[in-house]
Amino acid sequence: MRTLEEVQATLQIAKVKEEDLQPVSYCLSFGDYVSTTVSWSWMIHFQLTISVLIIKQDTSNLLLFVPGCKSPDEQISASPQLMHAQIWGFSNCYWELRRQRPRLKKLKKLLMENPYDGPAVGMQEEAPGLKYTMDDLLERIQASREEIEIENLYIVKHRPVFVGFWRILDFDYKMKLLGHVTQLVDSESWSFSRVPLSACLEELGSLEPKAMIEHCLNCYGRRYSIEDGQVMYALDEDKVCRATAQLLLQKKKCRFNLSEFQEVWQQSVPEGMSARLDQLRGLALLDRSTKPETISLLREEDLPEDTLERFNSLFSLREKWMQDDIEPYIQDLCGEKQTTGALLTKHARSSVQSGFKGVYNSRRPVSN
Repeated sequence: MRTLEEVQATLQIAKVKEEDLQPVSYCLSFGDYVSTTVSWSWMIHFQLTISVLIIKQDTSNLLLFVPGCKSPDEQISASPQLMHAQIWGFSNCYWELRRQRPRLKKLKKLLMENPYDGPAVGMQEEAPGLKYTMDDLLERIQASREEIEIENLYIVKHRPVFVGFWRILDFDYKMKLLGHVTQLVDSESWSFSRVPLSACLEELGSLEPKAMIEHCLNCYGRRYSIEDGQVMYALDEDKVCRATAQLLLQKKKCRFNLSEFQEVWQQSVPEGMSARLDQLRGLALLDRSTKPETISLLREEDLPEDTLERFNSLFSLREKWMQDDIEPYIQDLCGEKQTTGALLTKHARSSVQSGFKGVYNSRRPVSN
């Protein structure tokens, strides 16, 4: 085996300055048995809180497997040292972890099998249906516990747990709760930015469960505390107007005359709030090519989760898309450090139409 003096002499011959290198050098040798096929099962021991893909990648370099070999960051010696280590195996491929969007549309599909639409009235029993615990969801959905909990907060907001089961609120019931809150705000002449939780629970507790009233405020408002410790909510104008628009579009179930819709929509939102079309990104599709212009319900959450299927579905609905129109429906497909522009470049073809840039059509044949 080589000595430290032999290594230093080799560096002098090669005209390499010793101070330019790490202080610890490794002298590698092959053991009595070297495997050319390394079992990866013993190497993959980790716990993840995110969804990842494990992808096998080939490399032109030969990867050596040296047990006990330390990286420069792990070395603590400042003086020159020579370490001896044996090579146990080698490979010309490696495994790469890539973060993947958790596929959680199935989560909402499962919860929508039995949505919660309010407490049973009188002797009436709650409608039977499947209910899921967190363990049930983990068995059925390919995602981590943390990702499911985060998505649950996104879908049902702030701990909507019913005796250990995760439930999603029926949309019409949520709008009923929101109606109670906005009517109370109007009758009490409160500011939308200063809605007291305790007063809401006291006034509306006889109409609906207090937990559901608070849940509604969490869905459509921002919680904060004032100096005396009183809990207040600031209702979010965009969320309230968006929910009201969804209710109107769901009832219509077809194309709506845009100007008529805007008039009805503004009349339906609480007085003092302004309904704007930019609040409907990813919820409604505008068609300005028709006379009169129309609007229809198109929710991003109802589109396929797979990227190719998503683009096929979008281009089957409309042959050509303006970039501003299609972006809300593909934003969730973007991976880390990926932009909607990069996605469009890969899956769509850009063109100019009527002097407007950023018009996209499908790169692939569209199947219905």
